[in-house]
Amino acid sequence: MDMTDRITRLPTAFEAELGAEARDAVPGAGGAMRDLLMGAGGSSPYLKGLILREAGWLEEAAADPEAALEAILAQPPGEEVGVTLRRAKRRVALLTGLADLGGVWCLEEVTGALTRFADRAVQLALEEAITREIKRGKLPGATEADIPAAGGMVVLAMGKMGAGELNYSSDIDLICLFDETRFPRDDFHDARASFVRATRRMAATLSDLTGEGYVFRTDLRLRPDPAVTPVCIAMEAAERYYESLGRAWERAAFVKARACAGDIAAGERFLESLRPFVWRRHLDFAAIQDAHDMRLRYRDAKGLGGPITLAGHDMKLGRGGIREIEFFTQTRQIIAGGRDPDLRVRGTVDGLRVLSRKGWIPGDVSETLVTDYRAHREVEHRVQMIHDAQTHALPGSAEGFARLAALMGREVPSLKAELTARLEEVHGLTEGFFAPEARAAASRSDVPEELACSEVVARWPRYPALRSDRALAIFKRLKPEILSRIAEATRPEEALSAFDGFLAGLPAGVQVFSLFEANPHLVDLLADIVSISPDLARHLSRNAHVFDAVIGGDFFSPWPGVAALTSELSEVLAREPDYERRLDMARRWSKEWHFRIGVHLLRALSEPEEAAAQYADLARACLAAILPVVQEEFARKHGAAPGRGAVVVGMGSLGAGRLNAASDLDLIVIYDPDGVETSEGRRPLPSRTYYARLTQALVTAMTAPTAEGRLYEVDMRLRPSGNQGPVATSLAAFTTYQREEAWVWEHLALTRARVAAGPAALATEVEAFRTEVLAAPRDRDEVLKELATMRGRIAAAKGKGAFWDAKIGPGWMQDIELVSQAGALLSGRASRQVAAGLASAAACGWLGKADADHLAATYRLCQSLQIGARLVTQGAPDPDTLGAGGLAFLCRITGCESLDALRERLEKMTGTAAGIIAAALPEG
Repeated sequence: MDMTDRITRLPTAFEAELGAEARDAVPGAGGAMRDLLMGAGGSSPYLKGLILREAGWLEEAAADPEAALEAILAQPPGEEVGVTLRRAKRRVALLTGLADLGGVWCLEEVTGALTRFADRAVQLALEEAITREIKRGKLPGATEADIPAAGGMVVLAMGKMGAGELNYSSDIDLICLFDETRFPRDDFHDARASFVRATRRMAATLSDLTGEGYVFRTDLRLRPDPAVTPVCIAMEAAERYYESLGRAWERAAFVKARACAGDIAAGERFLESLRPFVWRRHLDFAAIQDAHDMRLRYRDAKGLGGPITLAGHDMKLGRGGIREIEFFTQTRQIIAGGRDPDLRVRGTVDGLRVLSRKGWIPGDVSETLVTDYRAHREVEHRVQMIHDAQTHALPGSAEGFARLAALMGREVPSLKAELTARLEEVHGLTEGFFAPEARAAASRSDVPEELACSEVVARWPRYPALRSDRALAIFKRLKPEILSRIAEATRPEEALSAFDGFLAGLPAGVQVFSLFEANPHLVDLLADIVSISPDLARHLSRNAHVFDAVIGGDFFSPWPGVAALTSELSEVLAREPDYERRLDMARRWSKEWHFRIGVHLLRALSEPEEAAAQYADLARACLAAILPVVQEEFARKHGAAPGRGAVVVGMGSLGAGRLNAASDLDLIVIYDPDGVETSEGRRPLPSRTYYARLTQALVTAMTAPTAEGRLYEVDMRLRPSGNQGPVATSLAAFTTYQREEAWVWEHLALTRARVAAGPAALATEVEAFRTEVLAAPRDRDEVLKELATMRGRIAAAKGKGAFWDAKIGPGWMQDIELVSQAGALLSGRASRQVAAGLASAAACGWLGKADADHLAATYRLCQSLQIGARLVTQGAPDPDTLGAGGLAFLCRITGCESLDALRERLEKMTGTAAGIIAAALPEG
């Protein structure tokens, strides 16, 4: 489409005579295009020169600027690559300059066009240099077929080129690497020398100033340790450098890194290998301080630390400038990009938008910074257009400002007012994010002297977490707020002791303290936790990364359910190619959701019954997502699962959908070989052996303590024949056993069975069979007799249990669960919930409705106690050691005003429940 018809704004000619000369050089231009040439040539000596030199080409190019750009990018290099590229650079500069000034292309189209040409220029210059090496026989083993991929060398575009954001007079920052694995050891040094020569020639082709000008000023100093390393180094050496010596600014630089020329596939593999260096697994709030320090170094080095004054102000590095927005965006990306791949975008505008969409910055802040960034970049471009100078400084004279205003089609006063407002706006929005000292100044100071000067506080500097100067500095800013919050606890001395346990267990402090400093509400949360549960506080010190989940944006959203959890974990695991890393990530992910459930219960955002269901949902999601991972790993050696596969069936509390924070998982595995006798793989196994070993692999995946701990303990004693039977049971054997051999207690257990993982078709069949078995008529006397026998065996083996345990004893949880299971079995209903089973017992006439209701109420009370107790302490709670916060929490979730009231209520309700159960069962 003709550029003339798309012009939306116009510069004015600062020097009318020069503008007229530029306008008249293109006689075919008419209307707004003539005005554009007049304004551009009259305000920019550089553009005027390009117009005069390329007038013939421009007249045709203006008819369709996009097609003209594509023609430049597709142009073959010719015999003189340097000459071809310099001519192409002039034309790209002229075309983008006019399209920018006339509003024909938006900022992203302008910077995108400049970047695409830079990619093409680097590729052609590299090919020309590599061709010389290959023709001279200097690159071992390489032929002409290796030229497009540069014989294994790749050029990484960094900075604005990597992000697709080149400005009008940018230099280009490149890192050159080669894939050393392509060469035998004896050829390594010759290959490296060849690539070094090629890199130097490529850089000269691009940056040497000739009679035709230059293509791009080229900077190769972003490579590892540039003072001592050659201009092209082996990927393996670069990877080792970043893993061991990589600095914060290099992490930030690689956010925008992109393979732009040469062996692109090798470059992408290298960038993937750096993912753990750039994108940390945890929320990396320490990056804020790193970025803040970089900003200060830039300011000090360039003398840009003063107030905003327009004359000579640096639009890139000065206060409120482009770099402020870029640092703000990149730092936020680095903080959370390790957890969320969606944040790993290169462009600044794209980064701001995705950060807003993911809840990391407010939408209005994002849009304001996007608008200011685009406006800043347009000013930067026009400053550079005037003389093709690599500068970011606003004019220092009145004449210079008048020229800039003319090029922008603005009046000087309004331009200055807008620039000042935008610079101050950007500085105001970004400075608070980067200034920890400012936040510290506002921290609380109302710290009781007895806390601040206590022996506990005095020993803190000796802890591992406070050994580094950086950790100590951050903690010093946090300490008043922490102590003030502890002082507000019901018993400050208990809370201080619990926080001391948390701090003593932290292996390192910088990341955690940075997290707290950037998110002060986490200090409140930690204070709540330590005042309620010292055990949980100590657990957090070993797993502090779970606090990351609170910052993730959806921590306080409604519970997502099993399907969404399974999908999320599956996505997390799919991003990790290594099996052991997948197991580690499953543990990290599970702990964060486990923590979420606990916090919601501690903060009264959920009820105990909801928490129990959520713990069960989480366990089912872990099984459903990990089983395919285990199967995939197992299949590498033994082939795919023979037949229809296997399902994992949750029994007990997992099957009933009600777990607590410390529950293990009762599981059985049922498989259907469907007539297939052996697997097909490198080491085939008989079907029975295959599924037995697969089950063992699954149990190991769930229970093995890795670097991230363990997922769950697993108990498989409820499988047919118990410990004497195989760990995995075929569907045929399972159905036969349940129909012909199973004891009454095994059918009672089946009332709570639920398929948690495995193929949907097989799961449906297993559930249909469970329903069929439970629907069969029962002899009531036989079932009740067996139930009475079971109660007697449990009492003989375990006694009455600890009073505060809530599980064992007449009228307590396990006792009521057995009655519920018997009710479900006698009624022929496949209900899994305790309340439903008790209702079934009443419906079939075995229990009276009032008795069933009392048992259900007693069970809810005991379950509430158990859910709360397992969250705040290990084992049964001890009122003498639990602390005021923990006791208050247990009273709250059980609906009692005091511990004495809770004890009295438990004794009364469980005693009545025991009497109801005893009366409903035969004597003996």
